[in-house]
Amino acid sequence: MTSMNKVFADLPVTIFEAMSQLARDNNAINLGQGFPDDPGPEDIRRAAADASINGYNQYPSMMGIPELRQAIAAHYGRWHGLKLDPMTEVMVTSGGTEALTSAILAVVEPGDEVVAFQPVYDSYLPIIRQAGGIPRLLRLEPPDWRLTEEMLASVFNHKTKAVLFNNPLNPAAVVYPRQDLELLARFCQQFDTIAICDEVWEHVIFDGREHIPLITIPGMRDRTIKVGSAGKIFSLTGWKIGFVCAAPPLLRVAAKVHQFLTFTTAPNLQAAVAYGLNKPADYFYDMRKDLARSRDRLTKGLESIGFPVLKSQGTYFLTVDLSPLGLNETDEAFCRRIVTDYKVAAIPVSAFYEQDAVTSVVRFCFAKQDATLDTALERLADAVHRRKR
Repeated sequence: MTSMNKVFADLPVTIFEAMSQLARDNNAINLGQGFPDDPGPEDIRRAAADASINGYNQYPSMMGIPELRQAIAAHYGRWHGLKLDPMTEVMVTSGGTEALTSAILAVVEPGDEVVAFQPVYDSYLPIIRQAGGIPRLLRLEPPDWRLTEEMLASVFNHKTKAVLFNNPLNPAAVVYPRQDLELLARFCQQFDTIAICDEVWEHVIFDGREHIPLITIPGMRDRTIKVGSAGKIFSLTGWKIGFVCAAPPLLRVAAKVHQFLTFTTAPNLQAAVAYGLNKPADYFYDMRKDLARSRDRLTKGLESIGFPVLKSQGTYFLTVDLSPLGLNETDEAFCRRIVTDYKVAAIPVSAFYEQDAVTSVVRFCFAKQDATLDTALERLADAVHRRKR
């Protein structure tokens, strides 16, 4: 048989797929899934339904309907003081992953080096390689997962075309402070590097923290492609509405890639997201409080049964570092054991590394109903004591 594209043909079954299948096979509570188990804000869903019945359902503008592009620009203006021209600096895509793909394929050419940080979202590396790029991977470590000057100096050079930066970081649940952003910005400017910023979790942050978009750091306005996601902002992950914000020379090329990937996105969902982005600030603060309450519920429960929890600063996730427990197993072995023996699924963070993995950290999703979290905690009551030496 004719050989297939090795970039994709040689990819293994992901641990996410494997753990979800094990969860189904064992009738387990799935705290590996990265989505809430409620239906999402009713008023936004009703806006989508109304737009579907009473609105326009043919091809919308390739770049996104004007009202949504205007709403995105206005939203980032209010929240971050970022001035965007909605017609030349904002594009709507079919989800954040498509936005990232459009950005990578727009920037990266064969032989270009691209810096990425492990733990790394699983779509980045195949798309970099499909573009002919060479990933240069940096290893972030618990408990802080911070950037350092030595780390960046070890990979940035005259071939560094782009850096992919996820903030807030899934799965580590870190919201990066200005100090780290200014450090990364300095290297981008020194080596004429474009930053592709995966900021889909920008509103899912806790304890009064501030999300700082890299594009707002001095010197980065014209060399940053900012990616956002309505699915994450509004807990409507199936809607697949992504945002790309960048200076016109960058956005023009990303738009040409988008034209041949998905071309456009469901207009009724775009209209509903425009409605949602125009909500007052209190809506977003209340959403954060609700998720923080769930985070605290799961954190307290896990700690009470002996799990060393690393504090979650953002995202739908918290992580547990197994290393102090003295268990004779890796994070993946632990996850396979608890889904089989205790009927609770989680994700090993080593799955987010391609090399030199951290193998002691497990990710749980807390964006679930109280009853779901409480039942999972009951099932895990003695999971940390098995195999202890």
